[in-house]
Amino acid sequence: MPCRTIHFIVSGRVQGVFFRAATRREAKRLGISGWVSNLPDGRVAGRAQGADAALDQFERWLQQGPQMAEVANVEIEEVEDNSFRGFEIR
Repeated sequence: MPCRTIHFIVSGRVQGVFFRAATRREAKRLGISGWVSNLPDGRVAGRAQGADAALDQFERWLQQGPQMAEVANVEIEEVEDNSFRGFEIR
């Protein structure tokens, strides 16, 4: 099964709206490993690793985020990193 890793940065109203917890829940639902963290400038960043189909769904989910979020922009780039086990909030 093809597997890849992405680095993502989400901007908008994404802190204080349970974005990290919802991201972790969605990643676990899709079988994705990685992490998510708040950035000092109000954005949320993370890495996600999983099967192509799962990451495609995850990327679509990031465009919306949880109900209280207002996603303005999502930056995604593929990276070489395969060191994840589980999905954690940092």
